[in-house]
Amino acid sequence: MTTTPVIRPYRPEDRPALDDICIRTAHHGEDSRPHYADPGIFPAAFAAPYVHLEPDLAFVLDDGRGQAVGYVLGTADTLRFAEAFRTTWLPLVADRHPEPPRPPRTPDEVMAGLLHDPERMVLPGLAAHPAHLHIDLLPGRQGRGHGRRLMRTFLQALQDRGVPAVHLAMSTANTRARAFYDRLGFEEIDIPAPDGVGYLGRTTKDLDRL
Repeated sequence: MTTTPVIRPYRPEDRPALDDICIRTAHHGEDSRPHYADPGIFPAAFAAPYVHLEPDLAFVLDDGRGQAVGYVLGTADTLRFAEAFRTTWLPLVADRHPEPPRPPRTPDEVMAGLLHDPERMVLPGLAAHPAHLHIDLLPGRQGRGHGRRLMRTFLQALQDRGVPAVHLAMSTANTRARAFYDRLGFEEIDIPAPDGVGYLGRTTKDLDRL
């Protein structure tokens, strides 16, 4: 029997699947496990804090049998989120992922450094785009329009909250993701960024064009 994937709100029982999706897409859109000693750092930094702090802005692509195979999640207010990350989320994961030495010596320590620096999310050049997001789908679910539907769902939720615009940070090496964002109306935000990182943004208007 064939099933039709559906988009639905995140449920707490989706957490292991979201962690897995994040790990399997974290290395420039590909599997991070061959490249990191503890790839669990990725969901600890880029997925789990969002469903913990703002579960109402988390949506999953359900394979039609209850299994999450993709997600979009984020925050409506990056400044507030960074503060909550510092005070509420980081104490929950710091023992497993301790703050690394400076400068970091390994890829794992680079990611741990990002985990322990939530203030990096708050940049003056992003003030006009107060929300931000992360979106990931398992490779077998990409290229079928599911990402577009997830993005429309998230942007509609932001619009309903009166949030005018959203941004995201991405690896510039992930050219497939950049092409996807371009098709959805995201444009480059010209601000200083670390090597290999780019910022894109768009308004929450004109969703009927997605």
